[in-house]
Amino acid sequence: MKILVTGGGGFLGKAICRQLLARGEQVTAFQRSASEDLQQQGARVIRGDIGDAESLHKALEGMDAVIHTAAKAGLSVNYDEYFRPNVIGTDNVISGCLKHAIRKLVFTSSPSVTHADGDIEGGDESLPYAKHYNSPYPATKALAEQRVMQANCADLQTVSLRPHLVWGPGDNHLLPNLVKRAESGKLRLPGPDKLIDTVYIDNAANSHLLALDALQKKPDTVAGKTYFISNDEPRSQARIIGGLLEAAGLKVDIQSISPGIAIAAGTIIESAWKLLSLKSDPPITRWSAEHLSTAHWYDISAAKRDLGYQPGISIDEGLKILAVSFSLPTANPA
Repeated sequence: MKILVTGGGGFLGKAICRQLLARGEQVTAFQRSASEDLQQQGARVIRGDIGDAESLHKALEGMDAVIHTAAKAGLSVNYDEYFRPNVIGTDNVISGCLKHAIRKLVFTSSPSVTHADGDIEGGDESLPYAKHYNSPYPATKALAEQRVMQANCADLQTVSLRPHLVWGPGDNHLLPNLVKRAESGKLRLPGPDKLIDTVYIDNAANSHLLALDALQKKPDTVAGKTYFISNDEPRSQARIIGGLLEAAGLKVDIQSISPGIAIAAGTIIESAWKLLSLKSDPPITRWSAEHLSTAHWYDISAAKRDLGYQPGISIDEGLKILAVSFSLPTANPA
């Protein structure tokens, strides 16, 4: 099968490409940067901007399926920075699939599209979209997911996956940010005892292959549906963050801070970034403070039932693999 992976140079995208190549698929990675390692593994790499419909549509020609992972994440407060890649980019993927008669599309969404202000404990796919969003990231991901779901039809069958906090070797976002904030040996969290879900990178990637296979084998069961994806091992924030940092070689004293103080600090800092039109990500925002103050873990029974998904690598196993990656001479965790 000829499969195009948008964002193939990203953390999740690369893992998906590797797994597709390992089982003999013809993989094209559409991404902004060069990627010699993917090319060496046998992938075709096309550099391009997901927001440029013409270049994307050209790359889609001749494909049998698309796995769409490309997106902008982070804590930037500039809505326009997110809208173009996350929403317009997704529109371009959908229109390109229809133009070239590509019948299978797997989309990488986020559980944050359902997260408002309170705890989510064992939530499933019946959770509604949040009525409001305090960050452009979940707001634009929600719009993109809704477009993908609305696009599902006889000519284009779609599935949306919501992997939660993906981590593992090669992570260039979550873990580097944690390491930076924990360099002093202390880390203050507003909800250290709150349970959260995470998912190891290989498990997250595998869920995309399973979704694509399900679209091939039983489209009537999965097409037009969303699925939460996790390791199915909710742990306290302090335990999982401490474990990740320990794997990176850091012993950290995790302390509690009032959620109210954290949210107030995030609101003030976010307002300052907007006022000064700063381009960098602020250290904390209201949205990130609210997430760190609440529980968010999910019932993944639907993914197990419909996709045949099972986390193949446990959190403890993944942490051991992560620790080994940091000890390798060629590793570049930061």
